[in-house]
This record gives sequence, C-alpha cells and structure tokens, in this order.
Amino acid sequence: MIYSVLKLIRVHQWVKNGFVFAPVFFASRLNQSAVWGQMAIAFLAFSLMASCIYVINDYVDIERDRLHPTKCQRPLASGAITKPQAKGLVLLLLVLAVALSITLPWPAIWIVLGYFVMNLFYSFKLKHIAILDITIIAIGFLLRVFLGGVTTQVFISHWLIMLTFLLAMFLGLAKRRDEYLIYLQGKSTRTSIEGYNIDFINVAMMLTASVTVVTYIMYTVSDEVIQRIGHSSLYITTIFVVLGILRYLQQTLVFTQSASPTKILLHDHFLQGIIGAWVITFGYFLYV
Repeated sequence: MIYSVLKLIRVHQWVKNGFVFAPVFFASRLNQSAVWGQMAIAFLAFSLMASCIYVINDYVDIERDRLHPTKCQRPLASGAITKPQAKGLVLLLLVLAVALSITLPWPAIWIVLGYFVMNLFYSFKLKHIAILDITIIAIGFLLRVFLGGVTTQVFISHWLIMLTFLLAMFLGLAKRRDEYLIYLQGKSTRTSIEGYNIDFINVAMMLTASVTVVTYIMYTVSDEVIQRIGHSSLYITTIFVVLGILRYLQQTLVFTQSASPTKILLHDHFLQGIIGAWVITFGYFLYV
C-alpha cells in the first residue's frame, strides 16, 4: 500500500521542484545557511501540491491510462489504489501543502494555490489543447522559480525567466513526441496529441533548443551579468549547455526515450555528468 501511494504521488518527480532553488543559486546565496530552512519548506510545500495534482490528473485519466503501454501500471489505472482512497489523499496533500505555504512570505501561498488552480484547469480541459498543454507545463516551472524568489526575497532576472520557460517547452515537446509515437500505434491516450505530428514536433524542438542556446549565450556575455558575477569567462559554460541539449535530443530522436524527463535525468549517467560539470563550473564563477 505504501509503495502504491508513493508511486501515485510520484515522489521521483520531486526532482523537478529543484527549480525552487534556482534563484538562490544564481544569486550566489547558497552558501548562506539562513536561506536553507525556508527553501526546504518551499520545496516540500510545492512538492506536496504537485503530488496532489498528479493524483487528480491520474484520477481524471484512469480510462485513458489503461490504454497506455506503461501508464496502465499506475496505481489508479491498475486498481492498486481505489478512487475513495485517491480522494482522501488529494485532500491530505492539499491541506499539508497549504499549511506549509502559510509559514512562508505571503506571496508564496498565492503561487502555490495558483499552481493548484492552473493545473485543475489543465487536468480537466487545457491538456486537451495542443501547444497550450505544454505551455501550461512551462508556466508551472516558472512558478517554481517564482516561489524560490519570493521565499528568499531574491530578484528573479529576465534571463532566468526566459531560460526556464524555453527549457521547459523543449522538454514538454520531447515528451509529446514520445506520446505521438504511441498514438501512431493506435493507442490514443491524449486528445491534444491529434494537434501534433512528427514534423511539427521535430521543428518545434529544434526551434526551442536553438533559442535556448542563443539566449544562454546572450546571458553569459551580458555586461550586466559579467559585472554582477565578476567574471568574463562565464561563456565557457555554454559548452555543457550545448552538450546537454544534444544528449537530450539523442535520447528523444535516436533512442525515443523522452516519455519522462525525470527518469532520463535519474538514469542517464552521461547527462548527469554534463549537468554536474555545468554546476561545478558555473558554481566556480559564482562562489569562488
């Protein structure tokens, strides 16, 4: 039962909520112990709210998930968790997320509740509209960043907003590509997938990947950023950004393994190495 609950709330997906820490990292404040307590609460509050949405989404999609080759194994679709149990879990997660959020600076509760309301619309209607579906997902990542900013009272630059949105759109398109391949096998699990095709997704992925890299380069050579960080060699980290995007494109276009960005991150050692090298190099410029 416990395993089924953990699987239903998708604890492994909490890694995505690491975006909450992004504003503090880029503001060179990770070495300040005072921010860690508040950041931990913000991370947990958003994670619980995200899990609440996962349960609602699975509840709404029970019949569709039963047609999917892998989603059919989800606790609700497989019957491991009953509908009444799922409803109780939704209420518990919602209460806990709100309770934690009210201990943070007041804008935090509105961000967490805003995420909840937005995803209610997503679960019942917006996820069936092509392009808008992945846009909602990208906005969700922005809300994670905004939560981190208001919690620690860190200014969020336009660079971080643009890069977060573009990267999330890229990942969302990669996921839709995997779902479209399943759709071609005669197993339609998402209405919005009919608004996509392989050519469109491939072009859109190339577009978002290219704009992401160009935006990152502009960020690293910006006079404003160079003056704030105190280093003019930040552009070197572009190497890891390009390698990371190429590796993800390889996973998507060559190996067709883009159904879950989180699983790729947790299992692809090559990609982990690239991200680790970027964090170390970027961290050096920020903190040394």
